Amino acid sequence: MPGIVGAMTDTSTTPSVTAVLAPVAGAPVVAAPVAAAPVAGLGPVRRGAQLVLGLLAFTVSMAMLVHAGQGSMPWDVLHQGLVRTTGWSFGLVVALTSVLVLTAWVPLRQRPGIGTVANIVIISLAIEPSLSALETLWPQPGTIGGVLLALGGIVLNGVATAAYVGVRLGPGPRDGLMTGLVARTGWSVRAIKTGIEVGVVALGWVLGGTVGWATVAFALGVGVVVQAAARWHWLVPDGLTARPASTVRPSVRPVAAAPSSATVPSSGGEARLRRRAREIARALDSFGEHGRTL
Repeated sequence: MPGIVGAMTDTSTTPSVTAVLAPVAGAPVVAAPVAAAPVAGLGPVRRGAQLVLGLLAFTVSMAMLVHAGQGSMPWDVLHQGLVRTTGWSFGLVVALTSVLVLTAWVPLRQRPGIGTVANIVIISLAIEPSLSALETLWPQPGTIGGVLLALGGIVLNGVATAAYVGVRLGPGPRDGLMTGLVARTGWSVRAIKTGIEVGVVALGWVLGGTVGWATVAFALGVGVVVQAAARWHWLVPDGLTARPASTVRPSVRPVAAAPSSATVPSSGGEARLRRRAREIARALDSFGEHGRTL
């Protein structure tokens, strides 16, 4: 942590995070942001607040895993390696890698949303204060403290991911890269996600990033937490993704002949109705026979 925190405090020779993020707000490198579709159970104010709070919680979970020293999230292994190699601040590295990944959306024909821009801006600006706060509150967590921080970070990350993804205002740059590659190649999400994360972990480790048991635990466990948190109706009332239009069934029920009674007939009532229908049919047939003789 000293190397990372030290790099965070010395930004005199590097551009600021806000300078890097300035062009991102307009997202000029890709098509115009996608208009946010409504989400059942979430109004505009609630969606905006949940997006911001979810991204802030996501940032704190990143800082918890980094400060624990037990192994960082896959992309943060790369961020740590770049911080150690360049001496730039963690927030600046996150901002630069986010913008670089966002440019990869162009050939993949991905379109950003409000949440995409918010992901870059909030995480890049909040990661350094989060790391500094943990360094001040818990300077030396030790082994047991590190394990607790790492496990807590994984759980918090899963809940935060469900919170900000559930508002459906656009994926983060890294998630958009994954979904874009899946759409363009036809490969499975598992194959694409594993390939990307193995690549960034390997590069980050070569550059000096921290790889440990928590890195593996995050890769295996965060999806389980996201899935569990997505079942909390108060947090994600309409699911993490929109339902395809082809799967939505009409609510109109087929109209069938029914008795005048408002209650649904029992099996015995249905049998009586069938007998009555047969009697009416025979009567009509009989009437038809007499009519033809007239």
